[in-house]
Amino acid sequence: MKNGNPLLEKNTLPSFDRIRVEHIEPAIDQILEKNRKELKYLLENTKSYTWDNFFQKIEDMEDRLQQVWSPASHLHAVADNSELRSVYNNCLKKLSDYSTEVGQNTDLFKAYNAFSKNPAFNAISKAQQKIITNTLRDFRLSGVNLDVKNKIAYKNIQNKLSELQTKFEENLLDATHAWKKHITNKNDLAGIPKSVITLAAETAKRNNEKGWLFTLEAPFYIPVMKYAENATLRKEMYWAYSTRSSEVGPNARKWDNTKIMYDILEYRTKKAKLLGFENYAEYSLETKMAKTPDEVINFLTNLLDCTKKYAINEFEELKKFTREVFDIDHLEASDIAYYSEKLKQKKFSISQEEI
Repeated sequence: MKNGNPLLEKNTLPSFDRIRVEHIEPAIDQILEKNRKELKYLLENTKSYTWDNFFQKIEDMEDRLQQVWSPASHLHAVADNSELRSVYNNCLKKLSDYSTEVGQNTDLFKAYNAFSKNPAFNAISKAQQKIITNTLRDFRLSGVNLDVKNKIAYKNIQNKLSELQTKFEENLLDATHAWKKHITNKNDLAGIPKSVITLAAETAKRNNEKGWLFTLEAPFYIPVMKYAENATLRKEMYWAYSTRSSEVGPNARKWDNTKIMYDILEYRTKKAKLLGFENYAEYSLETKMAKTPDEVINFLTNLLDCTKKYAINEFEELKKFTREVFDIDHLEASDIAYYSEKLKQKKFSISQEEI
């Protein structure tokens, strides 16, 4: 199948070297059509439910879809471009519709519910029982018990949330890629690991620039914050990184996510209330170990009480170190990682770069 669609091949690992944008949407369309037909057939022709003849097949259908979508989603996260973004968003709408359609399938819900009350349920493994139980919970969280009008409202909310969350991520990605620091003076690179300097030189060359080109991506940002002796460079990168997709910073308001965050909160609240929850926190906790928002707040408060004194002590140690060794009385936020690395090297004679 080397000439076929690599997303539809059964491989241990995705063939990223062969996956192209034009492969994604046809693969998703084919899998969704196949899953819908198979689900319809199973519901119409299964008379007595067992794990092997029904529920495992549903699990296989979901896995088949994830095998196609996960590589496409990963490419969108790490190698985004306008063509890929357009295809990704088209597929996201289809997947959102499919997810809601399956989650609100009354016949499928009845099959899971009936089996959970059947003596055969006790004969399957604990892991399989957990899958059945969790799926029944997910049906409820997908609005399976809503009337027709509210099911449509739920679908619209889900589609809107999917759209908003994707736009949020795209804005963050665009803001990260947009900022660049072109350096021509080698002295400004003091302290930065050679591997990072080489990468910066290669990046500059790809952009038809001389010298070194830094971006806000992790392979540049983290080493600069830890090792760059140039405090101005550290501060500039820290500010650019911390203000991405906001109303301030080097690209203020261009990819601002402020309104999107409020819109996400609004639609999450609508979704939670539609399903009978007081707020989105209660909805979210349905799939988590904590049972109430107060339990989460108490946990975080206790965690803070247990760790704050250690954090204060460590920061005081860092300030003492910078005063004694570097004659610095005030630490900027952009200085913390740099001087923490210096302190670690002094205490343990080893650096993160060596590790």
